[in-house]
Amino acid sequence: MPLWIIYHPSNILEDDETRAKFAKDITGIYTGIGLPAFYVVVNFIKLDVRDTYVGAKTCVDTPFVRISIEHIAVTLEDSDDVYRKTSAHINDVIKKNVQPLGAEWEFHVDETERRLWMVKGLVAPPFGSEAEKQWAKQNAATPWE
Repeated sequence: MPLWIIYHPSNILEDDETRAKFAKDITGIYTGIGLPAFYVVVNFIKLDVRDTYVGAKTCVDTPFVRISIEHIAVTLEDSDDVYRKTSAHINDVIKKNVQPLGAEWEFHVDETERRLWMVKGLVAPPFGSEAEKQWAKQNAATPWE
């Protein structure tokens, strides 16, 4: 399950259309590698423009978006090249959706142990397995063997 928590000032990322496009682009990162769309959770957390400080300075004049990402369904291969390419791909999606709003951004990704994750009380099938492909096709978690 990728979980994206997007902390944003109250003057951007407010309308449903903008949020839906951003969430769709984020979801595409993961469905592109075969994960079910329902694995992807995106939370938009609105903050007053005076609530965020970067370098001890308020972000009133330049909107700032901070994104915290958790990867649980799949963890990356321990390779500098894989990390660099993944970070660049994530950044491209963020840039496409945030830069036109005149905002600056920052993100980080945490990887969590998959064995500590359940969906609707079910242990998720292994990555790339036939059961996971079935989940992706159904876009729903169902019992599997």
